[in-house]
Amino acid sequence: MISNWLAAALSRRNIHYGWVMVGVTFLAALISAGTVGAPGVFIVPLQKEFGWSTAEISSALSIRFILFGLMAPFAAALLNRYGLRNVTLAAQLIVVSALVASLGMTQVWQLVALWGVVIGIGTGMTALVLGATIATRWFAARRGLVVGIMTASVATGQLVFLPLLASLTERYGWRLALGFVCIMLGVSALAVLLAMRDRPSDLGLRPYGDEGTEPLPTPPVSHGSITGVALGTLRDASKSTAFWILFATFFVCGASTNGLVQVHLIPMCLDFGIPQVQAASLLAAMGIFDFFGTIMSGWLSDRYDNRYLLFWYYGLRGLSLIFLPFSDFSFYGLSIFAMFYGLDWIATVPPTVRLTAQKFGPERANLVFGWIFAGHQLGAGTAAFGAGLSRTVYESYLPAFFIAGALCVFASLIVLALSRQPKLQRAAASA
Repeated sequence: MISNWLAAALSRRNIHYGWVMVGVTFLAALISAGTVGAPGVFIVPLQKEFGWSTAEISSALSIRFILFGLMAPFAAALLNRYGLRNVTLAAQLIVVSALVASLGMTQVWQLVALWGVVIGIGTGMTALVLGATIATRWFAARRGLVVGIMTASVATGQLVFLPLLASLTERYGWRLALGFVCIMLGVSALAVLLAMRDRPSDLGLRPYGDEGTEPLPTPPVSHGSITGVALGTLRDASKSTAFWILFATFFVCGASTNGLVQVHLIPMCLDFGIPQVQAASLLAAMGIFDFFGTIMSGWLSDRYDNRYLLFWYYGLRGLSLIFLPFSDFSFYGLSIFAMFYGLDWIATVPPTVRLTAQKFGPERANLVFGWIFAGHQLGAGTAAFGAGLSRTVYESYLPAFFIAGALCVFASLIVLALSRQPKLQRAAASA
């Protein structure tokens, strides 16, 4: 098998296979990010071809965001039960099937069913939970850095795909651009099939940074249902104040990133006379800053108090969103916004994952983080629909940006309520 041969070759060079897992997951998440971000490019072409309103299109994207998040805790249970490779391949197959079917859609309900429900479930089967699982399962050291690298794939996906998709859409139409996304998902699936493995023990390895000599314990086998495991984790975690603080702040994170900027920044720029390709390039520029900001965030989260990191991240993001309407959408103003907003777009993820592992333990970290991530996507779905409704009713996106900025400032304050010295909280009973 290719993974066994590669693990042996890397071992001779003193390179741990965990970094291959990071690379494969980075590629899969990068292409998935292009898939998730693509609808922001397609909103205006869909309006022109079918006459659908912004609110109608946003409703489908809102459903997708919410399902993407609600699937996360169940995704963690699926990953634990059926393995990383099997679940990731199944998720990619579901997404590709929905995208291919959507090439022939003509009605709003088809958009809602395919881009909302099916793609929401497919992308939610891995979400950020896959990266969190690999970080906690394959790495005993450098977990924050690993989460930062894999989370940065979202920024890289924007950097690589959005300007390209915008150009393809402008020249050849949204269907050809969507076909290109399907091809790239196939490339990602091949890499997952060949190289992804479930645990280090599958290759006779210990997690990176684990210098122990005692045999690793056999992973617990859950005999409960997927739903039972996920809901049992929610029941146990919900008894902790820390869970609700992390849930609330991640709700704000989703509302101020995926649901607002990723979906509506391009059409808002069009309102101010900025061409679509140039607006997509602005998102790509933000992706450049976010790529480095998120990796740096992972490095910092291994070394400094994660509460204070989140305080600064949410505070600076809120100020940048409040600043945007006053930028006059000039090149200079948008450049300042792209830099400050981009640096901490998803820099909140590594500290949040580390705080989750510290509070609830590495064995259940992915399950608990799945529910916290559900809060992120509930926020994204709320903002995606709310901003579209604002544009339809008030003919302006600006109220949504002001509200999101204020919520970020609120999140920066409540995160300080987390206890300074994290206490490990484990569930009394294993599902």
